Amino acid sequence: MNASADSTLRVVRAACPHDCPDTCAMQVSVDPATERVVRIQGRAEHVTTHGALCTKVSRYAERTYHPERVLTPLKRVGPKGAGQFVPVTWDEALADIATRLKAIAARDPEAILPYSYAGTMGLLQGESMAARFFHRLGASLLNRTICASAGGDALAATYGGKVGMHVRHFAESRLIVIWGSHSIASNLHFWTFAQQAKRAGAKLVCIDPRRTETADKCHAHLQLRPGTDGALALALMHELIVNDWLDQAYIDAHVQADGWPALRERALQWPPERAAEVCGLPVEQIRDLARDLGTTKPAAIRLNYGMQRVRGGGNAVRLVALLPCLTGAWRHRAGGLLLSSSGWFGMVRDDAARQRPDLLAGRSPRTINMSTIGDDLLREASPDFGPKVEALIVYNSNPVAVAPESPKVVRGFARDDLFTVVLEHFLTDTADHADYVLPATTQLEHLDLHTSYGHTDVLLNEPAIAPLGESLPNTEIFRRLAAAMGFDEPCFRDSDEALAEQTLRGAVTYEALKASPGWMSLPIADAPFAEGGFPTRDGRVQIDVPGLGLPDHLEPHESVVSAPALAARYPLAMISPPARNFLNSTFVNVKSLRDIESEPIVEVHPDDAAARGLADRAPVRVFNDRGSYHCTARVSTRARPGVVNGLGIWWRKLGSHGTNVNEVTHQQLTDIGQAPCFYDVLVEVEAAG
Repeated sequence: MNASADSTLRVVRAACPHDCPDTCAMQVSVDPATERVVRIQGRAEHVTTHGALCTKVSRYAERTYHPERVLTPLKRVGPKGAGQFVPVTWDEALADIATRLKAIAARDPEAILPYSYAGTMGLLQGESMAARFFHRLGASLLNRTICASAGGDALAATYGGKVGMHVRHFAESRLIVIWGSHSIASNLHFWTFAQQAKRAGAKLVCIDPRRTETADKCHAHLQLRPGTDGALALALMHELIVNDWLDQAYIDAHVQADGWPALRERALQWPPERAAEVCGLPVEQIRDLARDLGTTKPAAIRLNYGMQRVRGGGNAVRLVALLPCLTGAWRHRAGGLLLSSSGWFGMVRDDAARQRPDLLAGRSPRTINMSTIGDDLLREASPDFGPKVEALIVYNSNPVAVAPESPKVVRGFARDDLFTVVLEHFLTDTADHADYVLPATTQLEHLDLHTSYGHTDVLLNEPAIAPLGESLPNTEIFRRLAAAMGFDEPCFRDSDEALAEQTLRGAVTYEALKASPGWMSLPIADAPFAEGGFPTRDGRVQIDVPGLGLPDHLEPHESVVSAPALAARYPLAMISPPARNFLNSTFVNVKSLRDIESEPIVEVHPDDAAARGLADRAPVRVFNDRGSYHCTARVSTRARPGVVNGLGIWWRKLGSHGTNVNEVTHQQLTDIGQAPCFYDVLVEVEAAG
């Protein structure tokens, strides 16, 4: 706790909990007379946050004090999905939940499934006591793929880990390529460093199928067809090779020797003319970007996860990640690439101590992919699948809204024989289907630790206020569930402070973090790969990876090339990037933010709108064989011809006709990482009656 300039307020150190690379350092001002939060600000002293918060998080108190907060345990009394509940006591809820889970576990504990993701990125309130609980139970494991596993696994296959350059050094770059990222909306603090570079004369290039506000402010925008990033990367390599813009010394010393000749041969099969046809780009844009990458020093790529949500997303990330290795951009601290920095934190994070996989006691439960939950909840028991899912415990996620192919997800959650428990702040689409809703605390009410995937600081979040109503931290809810289940191992009595102490090690300990301003930086060199030393088995960047082979361009699952018959019926490609004032499905019920977004929309290019008789701001139906999504058309060149942008993710019950954009997405997976293909979808759009 810090002293405030206003001596009447108590100021508490905090960290933003949301799924964003910025992981902002915050300060929360509390009025001690009322014990209410009166202000949330970014910490000016934190290099990455530098005093600014996004619109969403600056209104976080509005979410904590929302009149619709769930503040007592609730038991369902109406049909699933109706959202009809009555309050019950914690003792009653926990006793009944434990009785139900014990009966299922006695038959087969793998019939119980946890479902969670990044509703909080906190190490404690995410997967600490919860992981211990499910390991001890022997429940099915969850493959948490829904956001980043294609790109993350691909980056790790190439570099040996999810590592990259320091975000602050983009301010010194002379060329910045923003690839698959709407940085103004989803990486605000990187954008401030990019703007510093721009003011100093740097060139900014955006690669994105949508003409975002970020693209508007860059010098060039390559508005390529969704799912063709790999083809573009290969054409850039072609130009680097034929124009002798390679750093051969860096390649010889730090790139896999037996992989480079084959990749070189493959790249030479991709002249810019071929890629221009595949990507739907002017050929000169490809040549210009290649020239910039090959001749500008230092040059940096800010790669983000938008471009890996297609069938070939993993291969595309591998190809893009190789570009700075071929030009030697890593020699400079303001050169290289950043997709994720999360791999650096292995030096200070002890995940085994936090999650206790030893509690499995030699068992090897099956693993279920969270991205196929729609299919998996509808499966019967079989030798290949295992037992039917009989119980689901959801925390830090809203799968009925966010999981792909939501018509199937809804059917699965509506099963009368599925016992569902949801830890939540609000009655979301998922909570409406629960048998019990357990009230969880928000970031202002609990202790947590945070690492980042956009910078290299460990941050502390201290509770600013006591839990509202009867809400409890996730850690405490799982402690109480463990006790109700009769789990008597001492680790289930560890306090949050004890969990924090067990989680951090080495250069950053919990005691040291408490004594810090609220964050501590990892000891990583300014130019970490100037002399190679990638965290691969031999220190070299990997090209031909066992089990993956050479990276290549793969067409989307659904495109005019890969599925011409389907494209004849559904000729429009659809991507579904997040609405600027939402973060996945978080904040959708915060009225001030929902008012800014106004309503669910789909952006349609004027040519496509004219061909279908669609008027701007008219109601439309976006549909394919999987379902129909009702929203409002925005006729705009933010969409490229042949592509529509369905901005998400609205809660279904706050959208039109009880639908959202995931009505039309599918459950097919990416080439690497078994991730969903949210931006690999064919649809048609028509005026709605």
